[in-house]
Amino acid sequence: METHTKRNSFKGSIGFVLAAAGSAVGLGNIWRFPYLAAKDGGGMFIVIYIILALTFGFTILITEVAIGRKTKQSPLTAYGKLNKKWKGLGVIACLVPIIILPYYCAIGGWVLKYFLVYLTGNGSSAAQDGYFTSFISGSYEPIIMLLLFLFATAFVVFRGVNKGIESFSKILMPILILLVIVIAIFSLTISHTDENGVTRTGLQGLMVYVVPNFEGMTIKSFFSVLLDAMGQLFFSLSVAMGIMIAYGSYVSDEADLKKSINQIEIFDTAVAFLAGVMIIPAVFTFAGTEGMEASGPSLMFVSLPKVFAAMGSIGNVVGCLFFAMVLFAAITSSVSVMEAIVSSFMDKFKFSRVKAASLETVIAIVVGIVVCLGYNIFYFEMPLPNGTTAQILDIMDYISNNFFMPLVAIGTCILIGWIVKPKTVIDEVEKNGEKMGRKRLYIVMIKYIALIMLVLLFLKSIGVLTII
Repeated sequence: METHTKRNSFKGSIGFVLAAAGSAVGLGNIWRFPYLAAKDGGGMFIVIYIILALTFGFTILITEVAIGRKTKQSPLTAYGKLNKKWKGLGVIACLVPIIILPYYCAIGGWVLKYFLVYLTGNGSSAAQDGYFTSFISGSYEPIIMLLLFLFATAFVVFRGVNKGIESFSKILMPILILLVIVIAIFSLTISHTDENGVTRTGLQGLMVYVVPNFEGMTIKSFFSVLLDAMGQLFFSLSVAMGIMIAYGSYVSDEADLKKSINQIEIFDTAVAFLAGVMIIPAVFTFAGTEGMEASGPSLMFVSLPKVFAAMGSIGNVVGCLFFAMVLFAAITSSVSVMEAIVSSFMDKFKFSRVKAASLETVIAIVVGIVVCLGYNIFYFEMPLPNGTTAQILDIMDYISNNFFMPLVAIGTCILIGWIVKPKTVIDEVEKNGEKMGRKRLYIVMIKYIALIMLVLLFLKSIGVLTII
């Protein structure tokens, strides 16, 4: 009980919602959601994604937040509090952010570099062929950018839950949303005539994004879209990373969990959708449908700078605003990843916040430098089970996202659905007399549907399930 009374908590529900939304709104929303929407039939992907967010996403998200609030523990120790035999699941849940933080900060350093390039008016250089490859394969600049980004993240975490995470989220998230809306509106107003005399507009690009495309749709391709959307939810909602358990442990017992979860869902889905409105119309206008095939780093750091360059003089301003927005999104997410680790160290080993944050900062620096050097002196290529060719960063991303995260989610469904029973979560949500909406749906999802879908996703992720 002593741990419960001394634990910090968010001062208000808005602080929790903004912090959780800040965690959810990260690079996965910005560079992965638009690509998947373009690849998977536009509006069809969006509809499937929204349905999954209201069912599968709701189930995993409310489960993790409820586990955190009920146990008042971080991911490393929370599962063991529910059932002593399930301590191992907490270890895996804590390993996920430990693996993610170093390479996420390395990518955050790339974003910082591009923001500074556009801020200083040199955006045209970023559009040159080979610019991105030349930068990440450099010996020292990627490391400097990594350190700057990591120190900014650590600064917020060192300040704690209220003065750091909550205050930071209340300032940065409204700015981020404003930038997203401004860029999205601008993206819809542009037009471009290519060298063949073909004129494309942002509004045409919006139609490509939101109008469902059923051409060539088969049962196999439908299931592929379904699993793509479900995989995207992991990134979009920050579930199966231990983050929402950590943040849930800081939520007041008097807070209305159901209401907060609904707000996070709306916030996250809206930003994910707007990310597509920002990117797809602009890329379509200046590069056609072929330009929309890029995803991840190649979309962010290769394709989009060329789009900004094609806009003329205003492109540098738009590029600066865009990378400022991406930088804010990346920092809010990295803060949540680091907090999941720091809170775990504090709960498990009784470290002070300063000691736990210092230890994780050192670990992230060492591993992050190795990640940066993976593009020069440590460079190698390794085939992965999902058919891609990987370097150090890609391997860490694969292990955390394709292997450990589905395992954590599967374990959570089994623990809550079949061991401690769904009533554990439902009672936590309704502890102040609130009624949990979608209660019957929740029970069916946590015990059966989500579990089956997660197993299928896991088998596909590791290359075993190849028929869909």
